[in-house]
Amino acid sequence: MPVKLIADGGATKCEWCLLDKGKKKLVTTQGISPYFLSGEEIISLLQKELLPKLKNTAIDEVHYYGTGLGNPKNMELMKKALRKAFPKAKIYANDDVLAAARSLNGKTKGMTCNLGTGSFSCYYNGKKIVKRVPGFGFILGDEGSGAYLGKKVVQYFLYQTFDEDLKARFNAKYGVLPADILENVYKKPFPSRYLASFALFLAENRGHYMIENIIEDGLNDFFFNHLYKYRETWTSPIHFIGSVAFGFRDVLQELCNTYELELGKVVKKPMPGLIAYHS
Repeated sequence: MPVKLIADGGATKCEWCLLDKGKKKLVTTQGISPYFLSGEEIISLLQKELLPKLKNTAIDEVHYYGTGLGNPKNMELMKKALRKAFPKAKIYANDDVLAAARSLNGKTKGMTCNLGTGSFSCYYNGKKIVKRVPGFGFILGDEGSGAYLGKKVVQYFLYQTFDEDLKARFNAKYGVLPADILENVYKKPFPSRYLASFALFLAENRGHYMIENIIEDGLNDFFFNHLYKYRETWTSPIHFIGSVAFGFRDVLQELCNTYELELGKVVKKPMPGLIAYHS
């Protein structure tokens, strides 16, 4: 049986699993986004954070799934970096959309949705993705994602929409000034990660009507801009993956009930499903 290395490469962090003779070894490195890192920076990251933890294990196959790999240039950049790090291995690179579809559906058909730092949706026929609506990034889209919801939290703070109770909770947790937020969003790298960090404020303050409105409105925007684009939405189970989906799965269930849709699996991470698929 070949030794396989599976990767779920997100913008915030990258999870790796080494499959060797039926045993699993999990490793985490910082996130890898070809939009923000050059090929040299990715190779350096792999050499510093990943390879030492694999302890010279001979890898036969690398199955890398990552954010941004829907772009052919990014796909080639990632493949070159992986070939440099694993010169003797067969390299397979696909985007995070296929990772979610394989993880949630295995070899059966179904709707696949991701709500993490970013968001996307697709219809998977059991072998390949035949329809998809990309996320378009946190500026133009990513409805329902951590960045999208976090941006709403920041807007409520900046426009002083929060009532005194939530304003006090926000200041106690983050202690940031408007100038700090603007600098992190417009001048510093990884603004989507920064905005997504504020989605935790929603999870920690459930029950307040403003918090519930932000969550429901943000997830409803995902339903309208994504799920309404597929006729399969009304004939197939709708599976969700990602920390936001998992954290607010009760709201997803309520929205599915409202729109008479079938909610399928809701899981936090794709890695368990990917391990099952590649095993």
